[in-house]
Amino acid sequence: MALDHGQLLTGVVHAQGLHRSFGSRVVLDGLDLTIADGEFGALLGRSGSGKSTLLRAVAGLDDEVFGNLQVVRRRGVVFQDARLVPWKRVLANVQLGGNSEERRRGRDLLTEVGLAGRERSWPKTLSGGEAQRVALARALSREPRLLLLDEPFGALDALTRIKMHALLADLLRRRRVAVLLVTHDVEEALRLASRVLVLADGVISFDTEVPADPADRVALRDRLLAELGVDTSNVAL
Repeated sequence: MALDHGQLLTGVVHAQGLHRSFGSRVVLDGLDLTIADGEFGALLGRSGSGKSTLLRAVAGLDDEVFGNLQVVRRRGVVFQDARLVPWKRVLANVQLGGNSEERRRGRDLLTEVGLAGRERSWPKTLSGGEAQRVALARALSREPRLLLLDEPFGALDALTRIKMHALLADLLRRRRVAVLLVTHDVEEALRLASRVLVLADGVISFDTEVPADPADRVALRDRLLAELGVDTSNVAL
């Protein structure tokens, strides 16, 4: 795989002809993808379609993907599981170094995600939503140009998920960072993203901007559900 972690001429991700197989099963089959600076893309797809495989490739976590892939060096990743280090307190899970400046930045980030005063808490004492806030602060501590989110809200209850959506939208308003969000939730994609993509048969099969008009969003929602194989014709809304 041709992989460049340096600066791109334009955008933050440029992929051409990506291929990835697991045994005889082809997951990515000549996939092309470009993500612009500051763009928020949501990636949808049926279970097993390769969404997380693609995100791991962009994150530089899969060395068996072939093709041409260029990604900016500064990127942060948040997974569905917060993946906090259990023997480190919250602040130590966020900060990259141990000097006073890094500790100050870590505290500022915890305040930004709504966890001021929890610096010395242990991960096991956090709720699911709090743990994901720490994971988000840790990803932002790298001052990324690209934020990769692999269903980070999928394990949260509905109310906590709504709060996390609001937090993420607020954070992104204050930072120029591109986002690629992997999700199975069409409503979440339409609520958060500026662009929605569907992965099917190893390629991006559908790609569109999210319209501002509510009526157009309803139409797009139905189209996306159809792309995912969901028939809504007999569903009362």
